[in-house]
Formats: sequence, C-alpha cells, structure tokens
Amino acid sequence: MFATRHVTRSVFGAAQRRAFSATAANATKVAVLGSTGGIGQPLSLLLKLNPRVSELALYDIVGGPGVAADISHINTKSNVKGYAPDAAGIKECLTGAEIVLIPAGVPRKPGMTRDDLFNTNASIVRDLAKHAAENCPDAAILIISNPVNSTVPITREVFKSKGVYNPKKLFGVTTLDVVRASRFISQLKNTDPANENIVVVGGHSGATIVPLLSQSGYSLEGKQLDDYVHRVQFGGDEVVQAKDGKGSATLSMAMAGARFAESLLKAAQGQKGVIEPTFVESDLFKDQGCDFFASNVTLGPNGVEEIHPVGKITEFEQGLLDKCVSDLKGNISKGVEWAKANP
Repeated sequence: MFATRHVTRSVFGAAQRRAFSATAANATKVAVLGSTGGIGQPLSLLLKLNPRVSELALYDIVGGPGVAADISHINTKSNVKGYAPDAAGIKECLTGAEIVLIPAGVPRKPGMTRDDLFNTNASIVRDLAKHAAENCPDAAILIISNPVNSTVPITREVFKSKGVYNPKKLFGVTTLDVVRASRFISQLKNTDPANENIVVVGGHSGATIVPLLSQSGYSLEGKQLDDYVHRVQFGGDEVVQAKDGKGSATLSMAMAGARFAESLLKAAQGQKGVIEPTFVESDLFKDQGCDFFASNVTLGPNGVEEIHPVGKITEFEQGLLDKCVSDLKGNISKGVEWAKANP
C-alpha cells in the first residue's frame, strides 16, 4: 500500500511529479540502524522510494555499505550511504539525522514471545540509543526492535542519562497492529482494507494490543469477536509459524514503519491533522503505573502534538483494556529496571 503511492516515475503524472519535487525541497536526512536485517532492508527500500527523504543513512554491524549501494541505484532523488560498523561510522551516520528508525535486533522464532527477545534486544537498543543521544539528540527516534513495550522505556532511560530526553520525540512503532486490525476486519466484512482504519490502543505485544472495533462502527459477537481479537493480538505468530522458524513479520513491519515515518515527515514538513497510533510517554494511564501507552497521536513539527484519549468503549473492550494495563505496567517496569541495572 505504501510503496504503490511512491514508486517510480512511470506511475505518476507530470503534476504529481511536480508536487513531489516541491515536497523534496523540504526533505530530510533519515537514518536506519539495523539496515541489513529482515525489517531493515525492505524498510530502507521503502524510504528510498519516499520523495520526502533527501538523504538515507544506513548502518548495521555487517553489510550496510552493500545494501546502500544496491538501494542507491533506484531512480529516486535521495542520496544513500552505508556506514562502516565502527564508532566513526555510526557517528557519521547519525550526525544531522532528523529521524532515526531502529529495527535492529534478533527475530522471533516459533514458540518465542516478544519478551523472550528481551535480553538480546535490550542490549542492542541501549547501545544504539547511546549513539543517537550523543550524535543526534534532537532527532525523532522510532523504535521498532521488540519488545517495544520495554525497549522504548530503555531508550528513554538512556536519553535521560545523557540529559537530552524529549518525550515528544520518542516513539514506539505500533502501526502494524492497526494495519493488521484493518486488514482482518476487511476480510470478515468484505470491505476494501485501504478504507479501514481500526483504532488500536495499549502496547505492542499479545494482550496489551487492544483493537477498538466499536469506534469504527463494527460489532462482532461471540467466537467471531474472540477469534478476531486473538488474531490481532497474536497475528505475528501466524507469520513466525508460516516461515517455519526462518523469520518473523519483517515485510509487513517494514511497511508499517515506513508508513509511520511518512506521517512523521508530513507533520515535520507542515502538514496539519496528521494522526497515527504510536507508543509514547503518556498521561492516560500513568496513575496506574503505565508511563507509556499507545493511542492515536496528532503529530506536528516537533513530534507529539496531542495525545488522544481512548474514548468511549464497550464493556468487552474495557475488559481487554484492563488486562492490557496490567500487563503493560510490568513490561514498562522491566525495561526501566533493566536500563538502570545495565547502564
């Protein structure tokens, strides 16, 4: 869906190309940390196709320059460079970046939950966050590495330790939950998935993912409702199992990450009314121990402009939300405690 809006010249008419050229005048440097992985490569590809990106900086512990060379041949205007996997390379990669996407980490395997990835990915995100805090402290940081419910709080603690934390510019990318919820309801209702935009709140794993069908005018009941909610909450397991231990949801996650980056770029370049779901520091459930919560957020030139409340929900959805908040509190605390114990 994202790529079809931003592919090569032949897809667009002259007026659209002129509009894209005008947009490109306001374009910016975007960095991807973990650019050669299962998410990183397709994410980098989609960002290369985005006319709002003028400079694409790619970093990974192996293969970054190679992926950059490959992507750089695509006939869009942005310049692409891959950086050496050392301190000098990542410093140059991040310097001047206005948006940093972090998909680095190990993928899930069959039987693994996102929390099972915690110990490995926590260290990776911490180290990359340190580099970002030192080299582009004012950039918008988009965390894709799982478990997002814990890695986003880890990133906050790193930025706080460096004295550069800005809660308006730290985002956990939960867009895939909305993409799945919208696709799955379209399959049940035989509608165009491109026209669906199901509200999803909470976190980004299992029972912390809460689809609010009632806010989109849909009503499912009984087993159909239970099955739908379970599929939205555990849709990633379908992919892990289908790939037979050889990967997780990388392509759909790349599309979701690119969509969120596109929305952030639109807002940064002056477009009004840009709203996306995202996991951010929020007051919505802070009194219940959840410093972070995913809900619809209005984005602006400085990042978070307005955090939308959950709104009116059904009794069933309230039960899902109660379970979400209980689990999410523990996920967030786990990240904070780990960061403090492993500075």
